[in-house]
Amino acid sequence: MRLLDEIVGWATDRAVAQRLHELSHRHGLEYIHLDIHDLHRKRLRATSDAGTDYAIVLPRDSALGDGAVLLLEADHAVVVRAGAPQTMTVRANDVAAALRLGFLAGHLHWKVDQRDDTFVVHLEGPRSEYRARIADLLDNGRVESLDE
Repeated sequence: MRLLDEIVGWATDRAVAQRLHELSHRHGLEYIHLDIHDLHRKRLRATSDAGTDYAIVLPRDSALGDGAVLLLEADHAVVVRAGAPQTMTVRANDVAAALRLGFLAGHLHWKVDQRDDTFVVHLEGPRSEYRARIADLLDNGRVESLDE
């Protein structure tokens, strides 16, 4: 279990956001999803989306929030996400659409679980940004959203 004892930055800071983006391409970015009621806590244990266990021990004057960066190294970062992980579930209705959807998911580095004939996309940003990337497939009915 690794100890995280400070907030080293925020994902909304331009320079930090750029480094996080680069790390996500190299699979060096982990998220810790915390219930919003746990954000006030200074000491807690949490497991990241990569399965790594962390002990968070913050000074009294620190406050966790969505986008708090708890670790930022050359090859690894840990970011807090408030609330439960968000997903988007989609299904392609033909082989060509499935190939296009798979290509886009890989090209855009989406975290995806495949369940039978559906994709469960783990959202790391606004749902609207993900939908915009596949808008043509959704609009012509070749891919359907199962969340609505």
